[in-house]
Amino acid sequence: MATFLYKLGRSAFRRRRLVALLWVALLALAGVGAATAPAATSSSFSIPGTEAQRAFDLLEERFPGAGADGATARVVFKAPEGQKVTDPAHKAVVEETVAALKSGSDQIVSVADPYTAQAVSQNGSTAYVSVAYKVNAMELTDETREALKQAGHQAQGKGLTVEVGGDALQTMPETGAGEIVGVVIAGIVLVITFGSLVAAGLPLLTAIIGVGIGVSSITALANVLDLGSTTSTLAMMIGLAVGIDYALFIVSRYRAELAEGRDQEEAAGRATGTAGSAVVFAGLTVVIALVGLAVVNIPMLTKMGFAAAGTVVIAVLIALTLIPALLGFAGDKVVGRKQRKGAASEGGEKGEKPNGGTRWARFVIRRPVLVLLVGVLGLGAIAVPAASLEMGLPDDGVKPVSTTERRAYDMLSDGFGPGFNGPLLVVVDGDKAAADTMVSTIKKLEGWAAVTPATPNKAGDAAMITVVPKDRPSSVATENLVHDIRDATGDDVLVTGATAMNIDFSQKMNDALVPYLALVVGLAFLLLTLVFRSVLVPLKAALGFLLSVVAALGAVVAVFQWGWLGGLFGVEQTGPIMSMMPIFMVGVVFGLAMDYEVFLVTRMREAYVHGERPGEAIVTGFRHSARVVTAAAVIMIAVFSGFIGMTDQMIKMIGFGLAVAVLFDAFVVRMAIVPAVLALLGHKAWWLPKWLDRALPNVDVEGEGLAAHVGGTGTEEKPDLVKV
Repeated sequence: MATFLYKLGRSAFRRRRLVALLWVALLALAGVGAATAPAATSSSFSIPGTEAQRAFDLLEERFPGAGADGATARVVFKAPEGQKVTDPAHKAVVEETVAALKSGSDQIVSVADPYTAQAVSQNGSTAYVSVAYKVNAMELTDETREALKQAGHQAQGKGLTVEVGGDALQTMPETGAGEIVGVVIAGIVLVITFGSLVAAGLPLLTAIIGVGIGVSSITALANVLDLGSTTSTLAMMIGLAVGIDYALFIVSRYRAELAEGRDQEEAAGRATGTAGSAVVFAGLTVVIALVGLAVVNIPMLTKMGFAAAGTVVIAVLIALTLIPALLGFAGDKVVGRKQRKGAASEGGEKGEKPNGGTRWARFVIRRPVLVLLVGVLGLGAIAVPAASLEMGLPDDGVKPVSTTERRAYDMLSDGFGPGFNGPLLVVVDGDKAAADTMVSTIKKLEGWAAVTPATPNKAGDAAMITVVPKDRPSSVATENLVHDIRDATGDDVLVTGATAMNIDFSQKMNDALVPYLALVVGLAFLLLTLVFRSVLVPLKAALGFLLSVVAALGAVVAVFQWGWLGGLFGVEQTGPIMSMMPIFMVGVVFGLAMDYEVFLVTRMREAYVHGERPGEAIVTGFRHSARVVTAAAVIMIAVFSGFIGMTDQMIKMIGFGLAVAVLFDAFVVRMAIVPAVLALLGHKAWWLPKWLDRALPNVDVEGEGLAAHVGGTGTEEKPDLVKV
């Protein structure tokens, strides 16, 4: 592989104009596709194989239109203290609002008058108007949303408190200043790392091009593939991070090759053949982790994973082709002024003062047990809150109190009871008599506030029953009520609704976690065994990842569920952690964690197979790679942290979780625990059974075959990898 990539790098360097033109053309083509494609819609959410989904499907079949996925809104009215919404003056205001809503947009299907739809609270203090739309929230026009807001504002000034809830006000997550700040921080880190504006600009430029192609392609295909509105945001988050990192490693290796006296074309070829090999395998681990999300069998999660994986593939291809091409345009400007004058800038050569990576590696080698204990115990302590993890799906109740959706949610809870915002829908596959029997059965249970009479369909072969829980939707009592209804009824009675979907979704996530971990970690273990030709190094990499991801989950629980330091991260409302968060973090963080493992340990492996002792190889790996790995980690943390500033709770939580996970994995696991374990293992770290060594193909990531092919170092005799 190294030889092939070496030739690819030299070819891209020589034909730089053609390569650059091709990538610019791809960017333009994707941009045109995105600009001309219909706007992205809200992805349909389904949970195959669950009772809640079967109930929803039965509802669609027997009650056509009842389960339609059009947007909905609730305009909630609350009378001043001591007054009622049924008072003549207030009733006139509500009816004016109903009339204004009916004439406000041709996208409206129906507007329910609260006085005829029994939508007035028992004490008369609160009422709500239900609005149903023909299309989903993402397809609503700005005029429709504005008409909804305006109707509420007009009523607000006439003696009533008015708030608007539902998904009709939902919009695409807005790109805030946080992402821009993250990119700016990445640029500063690159300038400090390279000491050259040109060298710093190359990773940023290529990452932006890669993300531009990836996100534009997702936007262009959003309607065709039913991609959710958050898919492009997550692809941008991951694509920016890996795009910068992959380019960073190749540019850094190119500068090192120039420092050894090679000409520019040869340096570009060698950098692509060595660092490029590491990029390929690092990218493969990320792709495996993201594509593996399909194991969960949640269509939305699968599409998110495939879309993000596609962006990672683009980042790898750009690093292997566009970076060598741009290096050809940059010439010697990619090297800092100091290095161009002849001063060595890579550190660690004979007569030089040891750099920070060298000093840290020597410290770890002298005290491996101490470093290992501090790292493991520290992450273990941070992971403790993960034991209290509570999962759920976000609703208006977890939005900041500054939003009208949250205030409407609270007003409905106060007026109609805590469970009103999460009613259960019981679907009976039978006639009216069977449904009436179910109503009587449900009323014998505990935990319900109201049970409506059965509503049969036109054919008389199915019926709906609405059950309002006593407690809030995310409470244990409501969850118990769902289980009790299911236990007390037969297969012809199914429970759905937001709360039931939440319960089934969380259970499906829990059930899928172990198989997903087995698949992803197993495949990556085989891949890393192939790369490092070792059994213990991949095992150590996988265990270190599990430690860092559990610690990151502990931090997420502490901030978003317990509220610790919540104000610092803009968390106005605590609540359950999103059900998909643990498995999504496992998928993404595993891939990113293996990036650092590959980049850092590959350099150690390279030194070891060229004759250095295990301890010397660790120091060599850190001397050449620690600074760049540190810069890459800081960049990833900056990029992910930029998404913490977004208003969308899901994106905010994922941005925080990924940033913290990279912090723990890069600086505690890879930079501390890994060298400590390797120092304790010595030669054993690189042990591989002879039969397995013969069976595995030699991918030559360390570039030994490349060195023999092009001349120079690399033909030294290999040490006995089995010798201890």
